[in-house]
Amino acid sequence: MGAWVSGLLGADSAAAAAAAAGPAAVGLGDLPELCAAQVLLRLDPPEICRLARLNHAFRGAAGADFVWEAKLPENYRYLMEFVGSGEEGRRRRQRAGKKEIYARLSRPVPFGDGQKEFWLDKSRGMICMVLSSKALVITGVDDRRYWQHMPTSESRFQSVAYLQQIWWFEVVGEVDFCFPVGTYSLYFRVHLGKFYKRFGRRHCSSEHVHGWDKKPVRFQLSTSDGQQAVSQCHLEEPGSWVLYHAGDFVASKADQPMKLKFSMAQIDCTHTKGGLCIDSVLIYPKGKGFQQGRVVRSQR
Repeated sequence: MGAWVSGLLGADSAAAAAAAAGPAAVGLGDLPELCAAQVLLRLDPPEICRLARLNHAFRGAAGADFVWEAKLPENYRYLMEFVGSGEEGRRRRQRAGKKEIYARLSRPVPFGDGQKEFWLDKSRGMICMVLSSKALVITGVDDRRYWQHMPTSESRFQSVAYLQQIWWFEVVGEVDFCFPVGTYSLYFRVHLGKFYKRFGRRHCSSEHVHGWDKKPVRFQLSTSDGQQAVSQCHLEEPGSWVLYHAGDFVASKADQPMKLKFSMAQIDCTHTKGGLCIDSVLIYPKGKGFQQGRVVRSQR
């Protein structure tokens, strides 16, 4: 930016020299950095990074704080409080430029004893969040007759809760967080059947899957500002990860914590249920696509 300002100060002499030398070709590389920055302000962060490789002007503008601050959520300072710890972590946060802050928040930030993570969604400036099965309150989970924690690489937390058999099935969770402004969807990521690998190939046993076709599972979501959602559906599709949509909520104030409470339950004790893996709860910007499994939107 300083080079551009110096160029402006010597504009008259430069123009005279150019006139004496005759006409010269003007290319994209002659674009002033401030103009380049105005272009970058209108692009998504991935596009900014691609354009920064184009020439010197865009490369210089792509490091400007005001470009990246416009891409950060309003409460980015609150989000950065989860990054690092102690005095050294605080000093690093204070020294960080806006581009560095954006890059750090775009990577998973663990919290809640490592059982929860959030990261910045690059296309919207909102956040994504995942809570592991160990961050949830699961009825009977400490009784090995009913549940077991099964290690697996198919979970980002390297472990899922596997239900062998139970009468009263209930999974409850909550999170208290300042969400950037926007509309979010909450999902339970579950899997019918016990999966394993043999000779490098994935296999799934549905031997103990039972009870889910008799009564629907009920999903509930409520927020501290009065929003509520209730839905239900039968669990199906053994052998695949499925994201069951529990409901949506709107975060309207980025500087105020919102407490979410959510649950998944089938408490009809006339029959047993079993053969189910609970991996995590996902909170994503509404309408975002997924690669972790098929999305099922329940009946309201």
